[in-house]
Amino acid sequence: MSAYRYLHSYNPRWRFSTWLYRIALRNAANVTPSTSAELDELSSDEDGPLSQCIAASDRNNLWLAARRLLSNEVYSAMWLRYVEDMSVNDISALLERTASWTKVNLLRGRKALDAELNRELTDDKPNEQESEAYG
Repeated sequence: MSAYRYLHSYNPRWRFSTWLYRIALRNAANVTPSTSAELDELSSDEDGPLSQCIAASDRNNLWLAARRLLSNEVYSAMWLRYVEDMSVNDISALLERTASWTKVNLLRGRKALDAELNRELTDDKPNEQESEAYG
């Protein structure tokens, strides 16, 4: 609806998909996810194997970790680059940032995710004493 409503503001010098992504990002920023509250309530009620599996799955999901760790703009830039396969220049235009900002923040986002995932991997591994006791 928003795209149709603002069709008159489309500038043909930009790609149409970039213009649509920008509208979608602005609309998404105004929506608060209600499903995350439901999942949090569900996992806090039970402490059984199902809730542990859900928690482990959430920790291991790259995009959930990115959503948790990164700012909205950096998350958006990473999503557009690695999921939507947009170019750095298109992302820069869409987010109204410079190409340098986009490149730097894509790098920072990758490093933050790498550090978080490596930290989780080392936290999930039993230490040597525990593995000797079990094995």
